[in-house]
Amino acid sequence: MRRTYILSLDLGTTGNRAIVFDKKQNIVASSYREFGQIFPKSGWVEHNPDEIFWSTLSVIKDVFKRVDARKIAGVGITNQRETTVVWNRKTHKPLYNAIVWQCRRTADICSGLKKRGLEDFIHQKTGLFLDPYFSATKIIWLLKNVDGLKRRAKNGDVLFGTIDSWILYKLTVGKSHLTDASNASRTMLFNLKKLDWDRELLRLFDIPERMLPSILDSSAFFGKIDKKYTGIELPVYSLVGDQQSAAFAQGCFEKGIVKNTYGTGLFILMNTGGGIHLSKNLLTTVLWSLNGKAEYAIEGSVFTGGAAIQWLRDKLAIVKRASDTETLAMNLPSNEGVYFVPALVGLGAPYWDVGARGLIIGITRGTTKAHIARAALEAIAYSTKDVVDVIVRELRARIKKLQVDGGTSKNNFLMQFQADILGVPVERPAVVETTALGACGLAGIKAGLWRDRKEFISLRKVDRVFKPRMDRSESIKLYRRWKEAVRKSLQWERLI
Repeated sequence: MRRTYILSLDLGTTGNRAIVFDKKQNIVASSYREFGQIFPKSGWVEHNPDEIFWSTLSVIKDVFKRVDARKIAGVGITNQRETTVVWNRKTHKPLYNAIVWQCRRTADICSGLKKRGLEDFIHQKTGLFLDPYFSATKIIWLLKNVDGLKRRAKNGDVLFGTIDSWILYKLTVGKSHLTDASNASRTMLFNLKKLDWDRELLRLFDIPERMLPSILDSSAFFGKIDKKYTGIELPVYSLVGDQQSAAFAQGCFEKGIVKNTYGTGLFILMNTGGGIHLSKNLLTTVLWSLNGKAEYAIEGSVFTGGAAIQWLRDKLAIVKRASDTETLAMNLPSNEGVYFVPALVGLGAPYWDVGARGLIIGITRGTTKAHIARAALEAIAYSTKDVVDVIVRELRARIKKLQVDGGTSKNNFLMQFQADILGVPVERPAVVETTALGACGLAGIKAGLWRDRKEFISLRKVDRVFKPRMDRSESIKLYRRWKEAVRKSLQWERLI
């Protein structure tokens, strides 16, 4: 039987997805399952690592009800980044809930490191800012707060991994404790120049190196999924962070190409080639490492994107389905002065303010749920412009178009408003699940389905291009009011 399919596992923040692609990048089978979000305290976000694993197994088994596993040439894994898991090396059991990238519990640890004057030192090595977003301070917190964990870690009994490493370890029954350079570069423990763990930082943070996974290229042999899960052993040929994976699927292979993934957060990323550009406001990250060579990017990570729509659905019950926001927004001629700054877990790029809080402003007695839904969608577009403007200013780049993907990019109102606010065309691909497709491409090239990334990207199809149609003076006025609303959000801690 010919092996002409790739199984892609997209391990997201709110759920896991398995997609089987054929050689023409058609989706042969797909399955998705959400998992629980745990909020122990204000600003704390956790996941159950076992639930993530069982959810992953569930979607794998579901697609194999429709696809013969013997047709799978290889497996690609892409994942929510920075989220931190520690587990027992021997029993394979998690030792605490996963601390999610959105979690702000380590703000005090970050403040302490800043007071020691270490912010620039860390930035120069890692390209990252001292923020609770990244894995390093989450590990520090775990070693300090989980009874006996530090002692066991020094003895070699405890392993750390981001979600890619955790799921790979479980699927290979403990045979592979690995990650790739794109995920490692999000931990605040990775040296961008050396492309390896930074021992000076590990000593500074008092994190035992033996906890950490080994680092491979983003396209490599990572081991085999045990046959007890899939009937036969399946080789894993790629690990890659979700935003880097989306960039691969969008063809961000040259300097200057910009993409935005509209997921739980917003992730605006531009390829900077083989050179490292350190930004004052944006992150520097490894895009991917191939044949021992890294390509880099600058990235603006907005903590709350589609999560704001999920909040309207699950907490305020304004909508039953996320897609309902499109209809509500289109029923209004304008936002009528209502703005929503969704700083539900502080503000990420380009503000990096853990103390910012969400606000809805401009409310009158005439305000309806449609206004709030529209304001939430508009906030996503404004937040994207916040980051794009920094890219344009710092790199003197000229953005010809924005390539988009992710679940929220299916919202036509948002995509048109995004084009209007940016003043450039917005291009949406036929396959918006590009995080899964990028991992598929990296795995498929390794498996021999495509010769190289040029052949892979030649199959990309465009669904729709949204062209700006709003008067520029109007878009400038709307954005100016957004910036004023953000200013008030940033002042919150000084007001209480």
